[in-house]
Amino acid sequence: MKKLPYGISNYEKLVENGYYYIDKTEYIEKIENLPEQSIMILRPRKFGKTLFTSTLEYYYDINAKEKFENLFKDTYIGKNPTNLRNTYHILRFNFSGIDTSTAENAINGFKDNVQIAIQGFVQYYKLDFFVNLEQTAEAMLNSLFESFKVQKAGEKIYVIIDEYDHFANELLGFNTNKFKELVSRNGKVRKWYEILKKGTESVVDRIFITGVAPITLDSLTSGFNIGSDKTKNAKFNEMLGFTREEIITLMDNQEIDKESQKKLLPIMKENYDGYRFSIDAEEKMYNSNMCLYFLNEYKDSGKLPRNLIDVNIASDYSKLSRMLELCKGENRLQILEKAISGEGIITDIVEKFNPEVEFGEEEFVSMLFYLGYLTIIDNNGGYATVGIPNKVMKELYSQYFLNTIAKELNVESEIKYPQIWKEISSEGKIDLVVEVVKKYLNNLSNRDYIKFNEKYVKLVFYCILMNIKDYSVKSELEVNRNYIDLLVTPVDKEKGYKSVMIEFKYLKKDEESLLEKKKSEAKEQVLRYAQTDEMQSIADLKKYTIVVVNDEVYVDKID
Repeated sequence: MKKLPYGISNYEKLVENGYYYIDKTEYIEKIENLPEQSIMILRPRKFGKTLFTSTLEYYYDINAKEKFENLFKDTYIGKNPTNLRNTYHILRFNFSGIDTSTAENAINGFKDNVQIAIQGFVQYYKLDFFVNLEQTAEAMLNSLFESFKVQKAGEKIYVIIDEYDHFANELLGFNTNKFKELVSRNGKVRKWYEILKKGTESVVDRIFITGVAPITLDSLTSGFNIGSDKTKNAKFNEMLGFTREEIITLMDNQEIDKESQKKLLPIMKENYDGYRFSIDAEEKMYNSNMCLYFLNEYKDSGKLPRNLIDVNIASDYSKLSRMLELCKGENRLQILEKAISGEGIITDIVEKFNPEVEFGEEEFVSMLFYLGYLTIIDNNGGYATVGIPNKVMKELYSQYFLNTIAKELNVESEIKYPQIWKEISSEGKIDLVVEVVKKYLNNLSNRDYIKFNEKYVKLVFYCILMNIKDYSVKSELEVNRNYIDLLVTPVDKEKGYKSVMIEFKYLKKDEESLLEKKKSEAKEQVLRYAQTDEMQSIADLKKYTIVVVNDEVYVDKID
């Protein structure tokens, strides 16, 4: 049994210290065989990008020839080496962690990262080169290329750029004007990429770039013509992240027995699976960091993690709200409602964003796709249908939706989730949830009721219940060709927590005379659902009907 590689992003360290490696080296060969020599692949944060760039670095590093057998003997590429292995000088940049509090700090941080990378390159390859700190970032890079051309005549550089857009995305989230300043025609970042392009005419033979979104590309690519963006290419869908089979192999290595795997896999699938990056791809990918976090916690305690989201990346996910604010007006709420309800959004995913143009619906949805907040769930005539990939993401959307509605209605946004959890888990009651919903309803204006319906009521309930720990919430769950509005079940079936089924109906004020009829219809549906094998297998299932008339909520428990 090898150690779990949770938090390990250096390939040499991973191999030499006995960590388990899920072999992705076949993609080294695939990338090398592409006709283009400048490649970009974008993926959401914490998807294994840095580890992959590190693997590339050790495979192609001319100074790592003696380490090749030790580092790659158990991998695909070690058994099928290419002609270019260990033939390059690796110049690697990582632009994460830059202070973006001001545009000046961002520029200085960018320059510092360039300086550190160049100094490391000079020392590692023993070049006779003085790094002039008075120079701009682009001047430093140009001077290095000129010196390398003289000192290493005939030899080539492989440039690897990790998180190329990190600082730009940070700025975009809260200061769009400063962002535009950075990537504009005269911006420092753009000029740097112009020098990188110039280097491809002499000493730079290959470039590999990773990041999250193509947000800076529209401005940068006129200065740097990237050869090929393979982000949505089906051949590279499984390059980053984990497949289901890879997770099973990993659990086998960790000596997690098959019976335990049957318990863990559905939980991991619901919370971390669902990512598809090409409309032509068949495999859905798991977030690799979250899977390693989950298994690390499980191995440590022998129990399911109390928190299913890693606190180390929760702050990254919380930036969802910043990005959502880029889309103004009704479009944002409509997209939120579609996404949370599982309706799916048909779009043509934008490959380059123009920061000079305000985000429309297509740009907004595309940005959420690149960040991992939405993913491809279907192919409709060559257009992507996107939706929320998993429960972890649904929780984030749900919390944002509730906060947004609370702000618009001027109601207290704090919801007492621990008390709601206790009431549901121990008694199967939903009184506290109903109280919160009533508070929202009571603050809606008469005008708002014109477009208010059963779907909207259910959405508010759903968003509240999605944030209850230890529970899974299913909306429109199909049973015997019928659809249950909401089903709330405990993640760990062995804890004895109660489950809840809810059927919703909605009436306008002038339809109040139909109240008893709607109650009866809802009750009949609940009783019919309860007779199915799926519902019969759920212990301690409490059943409710909810009929909303304007701002009145009528709740009946069905025995």
